[in-house]
Amino acid sequence: MSLTATYRLGTRLFWRDKSMLFASVITPVGLAVGMPVLMKQVLGASSATPIFQSSISLLLAITAFMNVAVALTARRDQLILKRLRASRLTDGQILIGQIAGTATQTVVLIVLCTVAVRFVAGVPLPADPLGFAAVIVAGSAVLSLLGAAYTAAIPRFELVAAFTMPVFLVAGVSAGAMGPIPLPSWLRPVLDLLPTTAVVNAVKTGDLAVPALVLAAWTLLGLVAIRLWFRWEPRRS
Repeated sequence: MSLTATYRLGTRLFWRDKSMLFASVITPVGLAVGMPVLMKQVLGASSATPIFQSSISLLLAITAFMNVAVALTARRDQLILKRLRASRLTDGQILIGQIAGTATQTVVLIVLCTVAVRFVAGVPLPADPLGFAAVIVAGSAVLSLLGAAYTAAIPRFELVAAFTMPVFLVAGVSAGAMGPIPLPSWLRPVLDLLPTTAVVNAVKTGDLAVPALVLAAWTLLGLVAIRLWFRWEPRRS
């Protein structure tokens, strides 16, 4: 089995799992497309664009972060990761295959949502398609990496939802995907350092420099966390 094979295996298992499809595809796509349509009907077409841009944080939090956390925690507890380590695959190939597959699915969904809201809510396409593509690919990869690292904090599969839900809520609130929620003034600079907020800010402003630095810092943090704390087997206690 090669890296390509692990990539295809993770992707195939994802699309065959109906419960995973509802949580990781239907729900975030419904939010990302439905909220701009609702805003267009209530407040006009100009309100649809910022809410869609903010909802990209939800797609990243659910389809990338939560999806990879669920998949790796389940395979860890089912001892699938342990068996894969006994094969010819290296640890890096096992994780990269899963992370790359999840990131690819996230990018595809964001692109499809971007096209969909263009037609149903009048949201204009990105003015800088290359910059938009770069930040979406980078954001999807970083959130997938962080989701893999986060599995070290999840005791067992039954607790995945409880442990990942706060991440979803913080990502949505910080990026404005849940509407204008009053926040303390000191909290705004902190929330801007989140990877999901960095991606949304890049999409909204077109400024890629600061978001690139933020994503690079989170990438380094994720790699260190995986190196130090990633667990390939369930806890025995």
